[in-house]
Amino acid sequence: MQAKGGIMAGLYKEEHHIFRESFRRFVDREVVPHIDSWEEKGIVSRVAWRAMGEAGFLCPWLPEEYGGSGADFLYSVIIAEELAKAGAVSLMAPLHSDIVAPYLAALGTEEQKRRWLPGAARGEIILAVAMTEPNTGSDLAAIRTRAEKDGDFWVINGQKTFISNGILADLVIVACRTGSPDSGAKGISLICVERGAPGFHRGRNLKKMGLHAQDTAELIFDECRVPAENLLGQLNRGFYHMMDHLQQERLMACIMAQAMAEAMLAMTIGYARGRTAFGQPIASFQHNAFKIVDMATEVTLGRTFLDRLVADHMAGKDIVTEVSMGKAWIAEMANRVAYQCVQLHGGYGYMEEYPISRFYRDVRPIPIFAGTTEIMKLIVAKRLQLI
Repeated sequence: MQAKGGIMAGLYKEEHHIFRESFRRFVDREVVPHIDSWEEKGIVSRVAWRAMGEAGFLCPWLPEEYGGSGADFLYSVIIAEELAKAGAVSLMAPLHSDIVAPYLAALGTEEQKRRWLPGAARGEIILAVAMTEPNTGSDLAAIRTRAEKDGDFWVINGQKTFISNGILADLVIVACRTGSPDSGAKGISLICVERGAPGFHRGRNLKKMGLHAQDTAELIFDECRVPAENLLGQLNRGFYHMMDHLQQERLMACIMAQAMAEAMLAMTIGYARGRTAFGQPIASFQHNAFKIVDMATEVTLGRTFLDRLVADHMAGKDIVTEVSMGKAWIAEMANRVAYQCVQLHGGYGYMEEYPISRFYRDVRPIPIFAGTTEIMKLIVAKRLQLI
């Protein structure tokens, strides 16, 4: 549905379409055949990460000096869309490439960027960001994990949870309290913790309703010592650094949800046309036809809204309000579509061998991560000066 007209027609060039076809072939060859195995094992193979890096599909926006190709944001959009449409959202390349790596590119010293970014682009250094704590979700100003300076080291104590890429990650950007216990948003810093750092332990690979192949972990920091130069950005400015990057993080969530909604609608239309009941396709029953029309309308509205968000983001506009609206509405819309698509599949929709079953499970957390629907509405309400 993308790039056929409207605002995106002027942004997508021939090279974008060629790239989409190339990446789609890569997904069909290197990703789709392995999804079931990854789901059973609860983790994506590092081989897939390295394959993506070798093919230039990780961090494509990075300058060539750091291992990228200097591509525009549309290449990241294409990668996120095609992974989502293939039912491969558990391969969290968009998190790695377009949510975590930008922290390093924007805030890192030259030494930090040269140390970590080329490996990230090659798929050799898998990235994660650790914000959420057992008692701290969307309220990032309440973070308790503490880092204290000890000579040339930071000593970190605390625990994080629900960390995507938590098992595989070779580098984790950890939000820590470096100010006084009551310093709130003004006392948080970002510190990079590498695999193997003393006192850095990984807990369980958490079992989830969906995203079974995506490693979501607990991280424990027990007198964890990292070099002082691993501070990312300014001391005690970590909360504001995180706020600066949430627009793109939430936009990526919108892209994933929209692509999944489009894929679910397409597979359900195909199923409903071919499945018969009482001597006719189930799509021809008026109730079912109207249900599909309603879904198609919402999916089209979501695409139109998303394309505007992408265009404005690429233009450098402040669209925090609009992205928050999009994150709330598109994520919830995708879940409405998932529910109705399973229903239209009937009993087969509940069977694991039908893709709609995995899509139904995997789309559910999008209204939760990167800020819940309720938090998105609170942000919009505040920006509209309602509260």
